[in-house]
Amino acid sequence: MRRLENNEIVLLQDNGCTSTNWDLVKVADDFDISRVSHVSFAGNVQIGTINGTVEVAEGFAKPCGLHNATLRNVTIGDNCLIENVRGYINNYYIGDGCYICDVHSIETTSDASFGEGKVISVLNEVGDGNVMIFDGLSSQMAALMVKYEQDKVFTSAIRSLIAKYIAERRKKTTTGTINNNVRIVNTGRIINCHIGSGCVIDSANRLEECTLKSVPDAPVKIGTGAILESTVVYNGSTINNNAKLENCFVGEACKIVDGFTAESSLFFANNHMANGEACAAFCGPFSASHHKCSLLIGTQMSFYNAGSATNFSNHAYKMGPMHYGILERGSKTASGSSVLLPAQIGTFSVCMGKLMHHPDTRKLPFSYLIAYGDEMYLVPGRNLTTVGLYRDIRKWPKRDKRPEGNKNSIVNFDWLSPFSVGGIMVAKRTLESLMDVAGNVEEYNYHDYHIKNSSLHKGIKYYDIALRLYMGALLKRHKLERPLSDVGTGKWSDLSGLLLPVSEEERVVDMIKNGQFDSVMSIREEFMKIHENYNENRWSWSYRLIKEYYGIEGDITPDYAERIESDYIAARRTWIAEIRKDAEKEFELGDVTPETLQDFLQSLDKEVEFEKLKYYL
Repeated sequence: MRRLENNEIVLLQDNGCTSTNWDLVKVADDFDISRVSHVSFAGNVQIGTINGTVEVAEGFAKPCGLHNATLRNVTIGDNCLIENVRGYINNYYIGDGCYICDVHSIETTSDASFGEGKVISVLNEVGDGNVMIFDGLSSQMAALMVKYEQDKVFTSAIRSLIAKYIAERRKKTTTGTINNNVRIVNTGRIINCHIGSGCVIDSANRLEECTLKSVPDAPVKIGTGAILESTVVYNGSTINNNAKLENCFVGEACKIVDGFTAESSLFFANNHMANGEACAAFCGPFSASHHKCSLLIGTQMSFYNAGSATNFSNHAYKMGPMHYGILERGSKTASGSSVLLPAQIGTFSVCMGKLMHHPDTRKLPFSYLIAYGDEMYLVPGRNLTTVGLYRDIRKWPKRDKRPEGNKNSIVNFDWLSPFSVGGIMVAKRTLESLMDVAGNVEEYNYHDYHIKNSSLHKGIKYYDIALRLYMGALLKRHKLERPLSDVGTGKWSDLSGLLLPVSEEERVVDMIKNGQFDSVMSIREEFMKIHENYNENRWSWSYRLIKEYYGIEGDITPDYAERIESDYIAARRTWIAEIRKDAEKEFELGDVTPETLQDFLQSLDKEVEFEKLKYYL
């Protein structure tokens, strides 16, 4: 960079430009004065090369330049176009190839946080705070901070690591940043923001204290009427159509649109939120709420779909909205559902109606919870054999829009895993125990929920089918050899997308408490190692399950394997037949076209082909 020559200053003045001190304006060697007009310079300003064009719309490029703007303490990269800034740009670094047009003001103040370091209260709406937001937050780290918030040693240790990470980033730059090839048009105020490469901000209302982790192959898009305050948004995400976020974290490839509002909430990989509202919500990977009148509040979920007018009720209490709920992976709420918190809903369950009595169905996963007026019914295992489950477990991997190399949160798509199958084992024993204690009665009672006799017996059948499905599929993936490690033999956890042994989760927590991580990013690396060992740890757990289920005293021999495979094929065909019946039943309602039904049934028919494949689950 060089100082302006006297003749250049004169020419700039002729173009309507002014400066408080021309000596503080530095330019590239090939600076083109003809492309700068009606610009007011203040403080230290550096301007790169201006000799090319910038694409301002698809197929439409304009010459680079600076026009009608006030710039103070600004560094501008090569070949940018900045025009029609109604207020000013103050204390900012702007990269190469940027287009900034028709904005009110862009500014960095001395107390800028860029949306990092704030502690928000998730689940317990009136709590003291449990999750510290920063640009490296993953669903796993957030889940730990929520799950172990009462452990003060853990909380202090992980916050110290995050604070260290934020402080190190602050040393690199004290100003706001707009990286390369960013487009900002028709937008109001941008205050204290870091904006990553390729980001598009078009017709947004206001962004304040934000970090937008945009990357060229997965840009962040902020659109019409959007308001973001104290929020971090990750690569590939879109915030559009009057959405408003305050004190939030938005993970990779999320879509938050159509007037959706959120406060003190977390949204991780591939969330899709529209029309409704979230408060103190933990929306793990693949959570979706598309409909108006839906309120996601004080609840943790993942692989979740909310029906219209879903409401998690935590306000009917004298001590305030401190009650919360956990919906384990794959749960759904039907239209008009209301769940009275506190509540614990087992994995892959479906909630219908106004559910009272604070349901706890963790020991009965894959169930239907149905309210008929004041009567609460539970149909155990029913969701195992539905079209909805079949479609869900196949669509999620296909809908992962995160580019390779930019997957911050870890997502394991296995629907049958040591976590869910462990729950199925407990469920089968729970139903058998109910039957043993109460005998052969018309109805059973489970935590104030009615279970019909026929539903209980079908539930045992469905759970057994799932067990045989899982065991048979596992034997297709592993040699008949003893596990190399005991890791994984105990209980398992679903840490917001990461399936892992509880012992491994507790080991990571202890490492954090004992100061064994030198950075917050090393925690993520440890989670990646655990994820990479998933198959081995799963085999350790499953080997013992198979032996227990079949009463095998020694090793699993080829003879036992043949029996397990035979049971697997029979179970799988029964499972497919039940799904077929469910599809035909839906067709009878009259809304499904014959062509849609036939296409689905043909896909089911192809399932038989997988029985002979070595790798399939």
